[in-house]
Amino acid sequence: MTTYLFPPSPVAALPVRGKADLFPVHRLFFVGRNYHAHAVEMGKPVDKSVERPFYFTKAPQTLTLSGATTPYPSETDNYHFEMELVLAIGQPGFRVRAEDAQDLIYGYAAGLDMTRRDLQLVARDKGRPWDLGKDVEHSSVCSEIVHLPGVVIERGAIELSVNGAVKQRSDVDKLIWNIREIVADLSLFYHLQPGDLIYTGTPEGVGAVLPGDRITGRVEGVGEVALTVGPKA
Repeated sequence: MTTYLFPPSPVAALPVRGKADLFPVHRLFFVGRNYHAHAVEMGKPVDKSVERPFYFTKAPQTLTLSGATTPYPSETDNYHFEMELVLAIGQPGFRVRAEDAQDLIYGYAAGLDMTRRDLQLVARDKGRPWDLGKDVEHSSVCSEIVHLPGVVIERGAIELSVNGAVKQRSDVDKLIWNIREIVADLSLFYHLQPGDLIYTGTPEGVGAVLPGDRITGRVEGVGEVALTVGPKA
């Protein structure tokens, strides 16, 4: 019997709508700047004809279930929301062709990529990793997963509100790299595995929140996500 010096971290997992079993989460991937209007508002327009998608990761321990109240993180004065469609991988795949991407799809969720924007921008401008800005405790918020095996979502409204005021509103059809292209490209770098989650990017309108703010978001045909920002850590 294996023993440990201290209890290991529990398995990160999400509920699946209509199912008793949980979806164990393996890795968290995030697509950067995947809506044109958001890329422009960040001062980094994207030319798809000469660029490829880029990605960052977060630790599975940052995963937070929708509906939670989480502390405003330390060492930031500019904590931002980013509303995203989340893709859940259900089958392994490596060097997957775009036309076969549906074979890997388990389902989808609605998610928030919460970000220490001030630290991210400092790191970006200095050519440093984004970890302190992105890999933030409690920052990968996710709804329950909707089991949609083999379904490639190509359109659907995506929006976010803070305290009832709409801040982000767009459509998944405005993704620069669509679901098929994301799966195909990411699978060139990683052997995708069941339990991987891919946050597919955020539309324009990102902004800061304060302690006490209530964030709500939705992706049409998928679900809703919510987060309350607690006191400063």
